[in-house]
Amino acid sequence: MHKLLDSINSPRDLDDLSYARLEQLAAEIRQMIIATCAANGGHLAPSLGVVELTLALHRVFRSPKDRIIWDVGHQAYAHKIITGRRERFQTLRRLDGISGFPKRAESPHDIFDVGHSSTSISAALGMAVGRDLQGKRNKVVAVIGDGSMTGGIAFEGLNHAGHLNKDLVVILNDNEMSIAENVGALSNFLSRTITNEFVHKIKKDMESFLEGLDGFGSGALKVAKRAEESLKGIFTPGMLFEAFGFEYIGPIDGHDIVRLQETLEKVRSFDDAVLIHVLTRKGKGYPPAEKNPSLFHGIGQFDQESGKVLKAKGGGGSYTAIFGDALCRLAAEDDTIVALTAAMPDGTGLTGFARDYPDRFFDVGIAEQHGVTFAAGLAADGLKPVFAVYSSFLQRGYDQLMHDVCLQNLPVVFAIDRAGVVGSDGPTHHGVFDLAYLRHLPNMTVMAPGDENELQHMLCSAIGYGVPTALRYPRGSGTGIPLDQLFRHIPRGKGELLREGGDGAILAVGTMVSPALHAAVILAEEGIELAVANARFIKPLDNDLILGLAGTGHLFTVEENVLQGGFGSAVLELLEENGIYRTTVTRLGYPDRFVEQGEQSELLERYGLTVDGICASIRTAFSRKP
Repeated sequence: MHKLLDSINSPRDLDDLSYARLEQLAAEIRQMIIATCAANGGHLAPSLGVVELTLALHRVFRSPKDRIIWDVGHQAYAHKIITGRRERFQTLRRLDGISGFPKRAESPHDIFDVGHSSTSISAALGMAVGRDLQGKRNKVVAVIGDGSMTGGIAFEGLNHAGHLNKDLVVILNDNEMSIAENVGALSNFLSRTITNEFVHKIKKDMESFLEGLDGFGSGALKVAKRAEESLKGIFTPGMLFEAFGFEYIGPIDGHDIVRLQETLEKVRSFDDAVLIHVLTRKGKGYPPAEKNPSLFHGIGQFDQESGKVLKAKGGGGSYTAIFGDALCRLAAEDDTIVALTAAMPDGTGLTGFARDYPDRFFDVGIAEQHGVTFAAGLAADGLKPVFAVYSSFLQRGYDQLMHDVCLQNLPVVFAIDRAGVVGSDGPTHHGVFDLAYLRHLPNMTVMAPGDENELQHMLCSAIGYGVPTALRYPRGSGTGIPLDQLFRHIPRGKGELLREGGDGAILAVGTMVSPALHAAVILAEEGIELAVANARFIKPLDNDLILGLAGTGHLFTVEENVLQGGFGSAVLELLEENGIYRTTVTRLGYPDRFVEQGEQSELLERYGLTVDGICASIRTAFSRKP
């Protein structure tokens, strides 16, 4: 099927290919990416946009000696295919398959593990400094783009890199059209002139000469730089990057392999910090993705022929959609409610809110730190901010959670989506740490709904508590239960007893409530009678409920979170604080390791967090009793 691609087993297999053959190879790579993403889901549109850039990079630079760092990893599929993983590429994002992101343990060509955005420049600078300190001779290249330049850490890295002025190449993969329309042919001409090695050398020599002249030289150098910057500033975004201390080159057509290779070969001889601005088309080569790059940015399974997205499995509406709808209903009655997201209006269910209340909706970009503090500022001025954010992304704003929200006891609601395992994006995106990193913060309330109906009531309640509150819920569909039409207030820190039992009790939270209840029914038929409680709150705990159940015997805590510092740990602390030492506690959750990629159902089964898994753990515990 892929006649040319089948012969590519390493980057060096590209060296002798003509440009015509490279174009053929690019087409075959795109077909493989499309077919694999249709079957497995994945970050299709961004990876389709960088195929030619990937080929040019690997033709010019000698990976892995030369270090190529891909920001986020949305762009790395072609890189994976040509670096020895072509035959395994169909396992992309599957359980025990290859990762959807660069992963050091997977290949020596994957230089740095990524998944969260905007880190490539900082990591690349560290490698460039490490190279120089160790006397090594290799190039370091950071490929950043696909929204990553909206992250503050990218500019922190640029600032430091420009100050150190190390031998470093940063490639800005610009797959948006706003900058391209502002520049055009003249900028291309200027870039071609600047990349000439002779011109580059003359420029450096002239700067050294002028700097060496007493008095006059420094003034002349400033005048010359101002003249160059004025011309480039009119026609290019180069002034911004040159202000950071980078040599700016671009924009360049990111689908012109000849031009890309020509530019990269000339830049390879430079010995200072260079930024190459490359324009690419997101979704290139697949019409549905070109037409709707946002939809195909990160997508589940779809029909390759039509581009139609296949329906996800599940019994009810998604938690995300129910959250978004509930927030709109609440906002209709309260004009002090505002909503925030960090570059994820679709993913967090806020598109409806943005449409209905545009003046009260804010997308801060990939800037979770700013988003948290911005929300704190809104709350300090009397508004009721709801920050909808993925669990693993909120980790980036931890200091702001502590210092700007909790320390001041400001009423910010964190609607934490994708809590628990999220599936094929793997360990960088699983939301299995939030209970642990949130519950120890003073003033913070942490809760999780047992089903989608409880989600909407918890959202209404959280907005009314008037304190920092985290509401965490999973990715995907709910249980399919009917939704109440009227909101109901849930008292802060109060759980509910769902089932009586004299042999012990299961304390479940969030997504684990339903399987725990089903497990109790099965075990009752075997003679093990267990009470079941929907704890609802991880902080504050319902002390009366839990301490009352401690007297029934064995307690089992079940959570979709890491065990270290999670809900089960909170229960153990409560028992110790109350002098209860005879009650046996068994905690079920994720162990002290990074959970691998795989479908949510596969991972839940692997870690014993299904009905059968909970039953098995409880049977084992009871079999050990004297």
